[in-house]
Amino acid sequence: MSQTTEDAIRTAVRDTYGRAALDQPMGECGSGDLPCCSPPAPAHISAIRLGYSEQDLMAVPDGADLGLGCGNPGAIASLAPGETVLDLGSGSGIDAFLASPVVGVRGRVIGVDMTPAMVSRARAIADTGGYANVEFRLGEIENLPVADSSVDVIISNCVINLSPDKPAVFREAFRVLRPGGRLAVSDVVASTTLPDDVRGDPRLYSSCIAGASPLWDLAEMMADAGFERIRFSPKRESRAFINQWVPGRHGGDFVVSTTIEATKPAD
Repeated sequence: MSQTTEDAIRTAVRDTYGRAALDQPMGECGSGDLPCCSPPAPAHISAIRLGYSEQDLMAVPDGADLGLGCGNPGAIASLAPGETVLDLGSGSGIDAFLASPVVGVRGRVIGVDMTPAMVSRARAIADTGGYANVEFRLGEIENLPVADSSVDVIISNCVINLSPDKPAVFREAFRVLRPGGRLAVSDVVASTTLPDDVRGDPRLYSSCIAGASPLWDLAEMMADAGFERIRFSPKRESRAFINQWVPGRHGGDFVVSTTIEATKPAD
C-alpha cells in the first residue's frame, strides 16, 4: 500500500469518527456519513450486544459510550490493581473508564486516539468524572506516544482493522509492553478473502470491513513483531449485527468479530 493511500485512509477514518465525537447528525449506517463499527441501535442496546453488562454500562460516565465497538476487550484482559493499561484507539473512553476502577489508584490507564475531537471529548469526560488515573493522548497507533516497556496490558476495541499498516501497530504494541505484558483486544477479522469490490470501497473501510485481515495474516504479523501465545476466538454470533453495519452489503459474509490475545515474552 502506498503512503498516499495510507494517508487517505487515515484522513477518511479521522474525519468520519470526528463527526461521531461531535454528535453531528448522520445518515444511515454505512452511507458514508455514519461511522461503524456501529449497529443501527441506541448505544446502550449496541453495547449489550457487544458483551458489556448492565453493571458496566451503569458505571460508564455519560457520553463515553458511542456504541462504536465490536466487543468488550476488558472482559478478556483480566486487569489487576496497580497495572498500567493502554487503550489503542480509545475513542470517547468507554473501555478506559471501565478499566480505571479495576486498576485503582496505584494503576494507570492511557488512551491513544488519532481523532482530536475524540481525545477532547474523552478528556472532558475524565475531568468531569474525576478520573485521576486516566489520561488521553493524541497519536496514531502505528506510532504510539508511549515509552518503551511501560505498559502491562494493551486493550483495543475494533480499531486495529482500521489501520492501513497493521504490522506497525503490532511492532509498536510489542515495544511499549513490559516483558511478560499482554495484548487483549476485540476486533474484526476476515473470514474469507475479501472481494475486490469490498476491499476497494472507501466507505467499507470506516465501516470496519474493508480493512479486516484474515487470521493467518494477523498471526504472522504478531509473530514477526515478537508476540507469543497468540490466540484467536471468533464470535460467530457477531455476523448478525455486522450485517447491519452496511445495509445490503452482507458484511457478516466476509468478517467476524474476534478476540485476539497474545503475550510479550518475559525476560
